[in-house]
Amino acid sequence: MLSENEQSSVGKPTGLILPLQRATHATLRLLAARLADENLTPSEINALANLADGRVRSVGEVAALTGTKPTTLTSVLDRLSGRGYLRRELDPADRRSFLLHLSPEGDRVARLARAAIESIEEAATASLAQADVAGFIKVLRALEEVSQ
Repeated sequence: MLSENEQSSVGKPTGLILPLQRATHATLRLLAARLADENLTPSEINALANLADGRVRSVGEVAALTGTKPTTLTSVLDRLSGRGYLRRELDPADRRSFLLHLSPEGDRVARLARAAIESIEEAATASLAQADVAGFIKVLRALEEVSQ
């Protein structure tokens, strides 16, 4: 719930970014705790969870899905590759690009990451109406648009 300071005089929410950052950090701490045995960074969790459906994706696609610059994502992918969770393969349609494939172990960890995220989402939204969740998603999309 937004505090009085986080409401403007016309009733429109203000102060969205700082509460969103607090919620993001709280969520990252919760994910790290639930996945402690896997010893993953938040960026690694994000990348793996976005690959958990088993689809082969390009680095650019994963960068877009994770909200990460491709150059930043490279070091995340290097670590995941080094741990044997994924492999890169040259994209036959674009020899300048790589396709990402999860290994069986990477698939296992990616599914754990996705399950942890889904569990947190379910707990967080259990008492919310569908319209509340839809409104939140609308705000998130608006923030993504202005950040591009």
